[in-house]
Amino acid sequence: MGDKKLYTREEFENLRIESAREMAKDQELCQEALNVLVRADHYRWIHQTNWLGEPCLNLPQDMFALQEIIYKTRPKFIIELGVAWGGSLLFYSTLMEVLGGERIIGVDIYLPENLKERLASHGKLSERLILINGSSIEQDTLGRVKAIVGDCREVMVMLDSYHTHDHVLKELHLYSPLVGKGCYLICGDTVVEDIPEQEHRSRPWGPGNNPKTALRQFLKENDRFEVDHYYDQKLLLTCSPGGYLRAVKE
Repeated sequence: MGDKKLYTREEFENLRIESAREMAKDQELCQEALNVLVRADHYRWIHQTNWLGEPCLNLPQDMFALQEIIYKTRPKFIIELGVAWGGSLLFYSTLMEVLGGERIIGVDIYLPENLKERLASHGKLSERLILINGSSIEQDTLGRVKAIVGDCREVMVMLDSYHTHDHVLKELHLYSPLVGKGCYLICGDTVVEDIPEQEHRSRPWGPGNNPKTALRQFLKENDRFEVDHYYDQKLLLTCSPGGYLRAVKE
């Protein structure tokens, strides 16, 4: 085998972490990666990921990061604000089937007519899914979520609905109290702040008015959470830079 070094698992993990830190310092590489994401968005790149046949509307890099978090923290409940076509709900349920967990709650103001039927076609994976049709920032919706979660603090929350500053800030304030110490709140699509206005896909949000601006304000007002830069450093391609939050206090 020549001079090839054989690493222990601990040594390999340290090598990975250090390599990720160095990669994050490579500003030219990071900008090139962002440029790829911006250009590929003209072809709806983030819409190309499926799980069990249903679109996830997220990059594979971010989906794998969510998998790592779920494996590490073993949440009993996962709350996703913004359901779309249900692929990510099936993804979470597949992981819970292996790792354990109680329920996955999907909230959306619009649920496609045949979504429940399509999800139900996956048999056992659909049994832990609960869909709530309503606005994520309405008190009635929050009340329904709380009734399901109860006093449990082993909760992961994923914010991926309406991406304006005001809407996301309200979601952060409403749902962050459900996340206990050591668990995660993921603020999706913070990359909107870092890319040019999306003229090819007109949206009410853009630079200066998006999830990242809301997150910055939230973190100034709330000391229970911190950004877990471990994911920023290693993902390179991500829709949620700086959006992986870990609760550090109860």
